[in-house]
Amino acid sequence: MYQQLKDDIASVFQRDPAARTVLEVLTTYPGVHAVMLHRIASRLWLKGWRYPARLLSFIGRFISNVDIHPGAKIGERFFIDHGAGVVVGETAIVGDDVTLYHGVTLGGTSWNKGKRHPTLGNGVMVGAGAKILGNITVGDNCRVGANSVVVEDVPTGCTVVGIPGKVVKLREVGKLNPYGIDLDHHLIPDPVGKAIACLLERIDALEGQLNTGLAATGYAACDVDNQVCESDYPGGKVERALKRV
Repeated sequence: MYQQLKDDIASVFQRDPAARTVLEVLTTYPGVHAVMLHRIASRLWLKGWRYPARLLSFIGRFISNVDIHPGAKIGERFFIDHGAGVVVGETAIVGDDVTLYHGVTLGGTSWNKGKRHPTLGNGVMVGAGAKILGNITVGDNCRVGANSVVVEDVPTGCTVVGIPGKVVKLREVGKLNPYGIDLDHHLIPDPVGKAIACLLERIDALEGQLNTGLAATGYAACDVDNQVCESDYPGGKVERALKRV
């Protein structure tokens, strides 16, 4: 366990440029406090000392504002940045080299006592305020955008954004962290914006075809503001003009 705690502290320097000294990390980082206490509470839980484990978990939440159930399985070099408002449920499984920002929830969606919380693979980064809900799996090296709500499995090496989360394949972005951990969680694609842009381009193309057809029939083309008045056409019937196109 000592080696685990040592690695947890070392991971802070790899992922937080604000970290300066070991003493500073040990005394002022609530995410580190939460992980340290969870390591102990988890061992008590596995030995069957359930109430002491829950009590220690409660103390950890009181100190750090991070709620990690002692039954959760946490991997090596787990880092919670800022810590405030992070919740990790009882049956959650977190791989190695995972980074969570403040406000993240790994929550359950079932009343059943079985596996009801998510599983995060190795190298996963979850942005601030994101919610990952249910017995789903987020693959290795995935990134979850801030405030996203993930309710379905995420393939390895993908990015999830939006509510509900939309899965988008990763592309190479920027320069990776020297330690191999990608913290550029702001460089994520916008699938909704891309879809809207495609629709606007399609509308422009269709309006161009419509204007060309109307001009060929001798009628006035559509105005640039896309406003069509019945008075612009003989007989006052737009439908009649459009049928001729």
